[in-house]
Amino acid sequence: MTTAALRPAGRTLSWLLVFGAILLAWITMFAMARMAGVDVLGRPVGMNMMPMTRFGALFPMWAIMMAAMMLPTMVPTLADYERLMTAADGTRAGWWGVLLGYGVAWIGFAALIALAQVGLMAMGWLDGLGAATSGLLTAGLLLAVGGFQFSRTKAVCHGRCHAPMTFFLGHWRTGFAGGIDMGLRLGGYCVVCCWGFMALGFVGGVMSLLWMGLATLFMVFEKLPVVGHRLIRPAGAVLIAAGLIAAALAFA
Repeated sequence: MTTAALRPAGRTLSWLLVFGAILLAWITMFAMARMAGVDVLGRPVGMNMMPMTRFGALFPMWAIMMAAMMLPTMVPTLADYERLMTAADGTRAGWWGVLLGYGVAWIGFAALIALAQVGLMAMGWLDGLGAATSGLLTAGLLLAVGGFQFSRTKAVCHGRCHAPMTFFLGHWRTGFAGGIDMGLRLGGYCVVCCWGFMALGFVGGVMSLLWMGLATLFMVFEKLPVVGHRLIRPAGAVLIAAGLIAAALAFA
């Protein structure tokens, strides 16, 4: 253990940068929503001065959204790694490596979901604000994400995200490169665990700050040590019920 790794000034600066990035991402999303002419619910209330129909515009938007929504869920993981800077041979460089690897995984997902949005808009299933124009698409998304909450894949990936210390102890690698490797792995599990809540943005519009806030809050609670695993199936049941209602309305 190096004394430099635990210097209070370095620790404070690192956490300030993380929380500053979260705040900046949310401020940016708020400004983008205003420019898109929507309220906090994602409903049009003014002129859209920021049309997002091409990948070149959608990818940066989704990347910023990933930072706003997923960096808060990363805090327990970074705190666990920091404990290993006293109990093992973790380093501040490794801490940053974990954060970078995690970010790369989610930026990759941002590219995929931006491509999905472009395709769905081309088929006429989404409007210019990323909201579903089809009741069947809404129902399908709700049912798919709700059903996924009961799957073995969800359970396995949530187990990795829910207990980062266990993951670190089983896959420990030292240094910056080791941190990136662990961050990429953890980020991959997290993407698979949480992809559905990102896809649900298409239900009410991806520019809805209310959806972003509620989804972020749920994902933070889902990763808490005591209550996290107890939220998965109830949330799935609620989503399935909502999907059945949406399907009934679509066929009515």
